[in-house]
Amino acid sequence: MKAAVWHKARDLRVEAVEIPTLKDPHQVKVKVAACGICGSDLHEYSAGPIFIPVETPHPLSQQRAPIIMGHEFAGEVVEVGECVTRVKPGDRVAIEPILSPNKDGQYLMERYNLTPLLGFHGLSGGGGGFAEYTVVGEHMVHPLPDSLSYEQGALVEPAAVGLHAVRQSSLKAGDNAVVFGAGPIGLVIIEALKAAGASRIIAVEPSAVRRHKAADLGAWVVDPREQDAVEQVHALTHGGADFAFEVTGIPAVLNQAINATHAGGEAVIVSIWETEAAFQPNDLVIKERTMKGIIAYRHIYPAVIALMEQGYFRAEDLVTARIALKDIVDRGFEALLNDKSHIKIMVEP
Repeated sequence: MKAAVWHKARDLRVEAVEIPTLKDPHQVKVKVAACGICGSDLHEYSAGPIFIPVETPHPLSQQRAPIIMGHEFAGEVVEVGECVTRVKPGDRVAIEPILSPNKDGQYLMERYNLTPLLGFHGLSGGGGGFAEYTVVGEHMVHPLPDSLSYEQGALVEPAAVGLHAVRQSSLKAGDNAVVFGAGPIGLVIIEALKAAGASRIIAVEPSAVRRHKAADLGAWVVDPREQDAVEQVHALTHGGADFAFEVTGIPAVLNQAINATHAGGEAVIVSIWETEAAFQPNDLVIKERTMKGIIAYRHIYPAVIALMEQGYFRAEDLVTARIALKDIVDRGFEALLNDKSHIKIMVEP
């Protein structure tokens, strides 16, 4: 079969690889129908490795680069191990790609995303969604209702990041929030904030196309190139946001996110960072602000799927291009690096 294989930064190749087979009674073989290109994928392509194991194999996948990429995907179950009970061949599923210690079709940790062994199927070895077929554990598959397309299934993973970020914050219905960065994760955070009952949502984003997307989803928008973002947020919220979500990975924006909140406010850091970032601790101390980080998600796929059935996280609002696997480098990764009008590019293996 064909698969997109990461060899090193800026070296992603569509190659012929062996079709994977079941090697455990709790494994599931999936024919991939749609796989989104994630911001994490883009970081690995442009400046990796970050999650991709290079020197030593990942302790759970037992693989190292070169590895097949792709972790935002959905597809059809084509084969199951003899102990699998959650799904059967023919079922449509969304994949939860977290690699965390597991046994007999279950994650072992309650907060399995916080394991020191954390990895991702499609980033840390073991196969990936940028391929015709892949094999995952039973604990990683979630049935997809017939009312949701495979594209919607592929969007469950990024939507899970957004919903987890909001649920891990202290936000309550009626609070306001600002989102710094209106790329794919920023937009799903806006949707999650709407679902959580935020009274006013502000998006800070330099790209006109992405600002328009955020506005279409109901956010007030600020162009940080034309306005002082912190001042504008304070003006729009009459004194500072209750919550700020940082989704850019840009050091200067980290400071903006902190200072956009009022005294006692909370900043949630969602980005995966390529570099270190500095901030003035007094911006937290003197204002008694809180800053916290989140990684991925846990126990949240069913909630995301239920919200999708209500009309949240729509593919029509997020997918800006659909490409074949053979075009993944030029029309996928390079397009995302060079054209910030894109939101989510969906690959159809």
